[in-house]
Amino acid sequence: MSKYIPLVLLSAVLLLGSCHRKLAPTGAKTGSAKAPEMVKATNVEFSYLKAKGKVSIDFPGVQQTANLNVRIRKDSVIWMSASLGIEGFRAYITRDSVKVLFPLQREYYTGDYAYLSRVLNVPVTFERVQALLLGDYLPASPSSAAVPTISTDGGTQRVQYEQSGVLVQQLIDLAKSRVQQLTVQDQQTQNNLNVDYSDFQPLTPQSQLFAHTTLLKVQQAKGAPSSVTVNYRNVDLDKERLSFPFSVPKGYARKK
Repeated sequence: MSKYIPLVLLSAVLLLGSCHRKLAPTGAKTGSAKAPEMVKATNVEFSYLKAKGKVSIDFPGVQQTANLNVRIRKDSVIWMSASLGIEGFRAYITRDSVKVLFPLQREYYTGDYAYLSRVLNVPVTFERVQALLLGDYLPASPSSAAVPTISTDGGTQRVQYEQSGVLVQQLIDLAKSRVQQLTVQDQQTQNNLNVDYSDFQPLTPQSQLFAHTTLLKVQQAKGAPSSVTVNYRNVDLDKERLSFPFSVPKGYARKK
């Protein structure tokens, strides 16, 4: 059931982190970093974000859709909850910890990024999770020697750079100044990550454009493709100071 949703979302973020393992240092604030002057992309600015919609997953053996609630305190807390009538999971992600509750299974997970990075052998950071959810521009590491190739074709700007065998390409809609597609390819393994952002709508109070639909596709050289689609109905910026409720009830078993 909806226990699969956080696993697929986390897997997508981890693949993104793996592909960027040599592109950005662990401590870099990727989600809030400003785009280089020549790159015509803007990132979403806010203190609190609240969104409601649906998330659908499609990977071998599992197809599922659930209601999704997301709350973010910029650069501080990401809170997510998915349900199919009954809450299937709740996640509480901060800069130094990841906690996930599975009420249907009466289980929970808690750990830090160092632990996840050791277990999965890829760097996992809060900033990468936040950037993926917001559809923000992902720059190359400031300390790297990679020089982006920037070109314009009609109303689309293409920003591309290669570093340590990883090819990163971002397409920016010049009329919207927002990333509309992110493609990451590991040249050695041929694993691909493709993220399409669409249905951009202005958000009050500053009319910032936000993608209400995110389609994420993962294609590994060995294995069937997987996808995650998020469709938001409502997205609010700074309408209220949000709470992020999370506690582990008695009797829940900790997942290893």
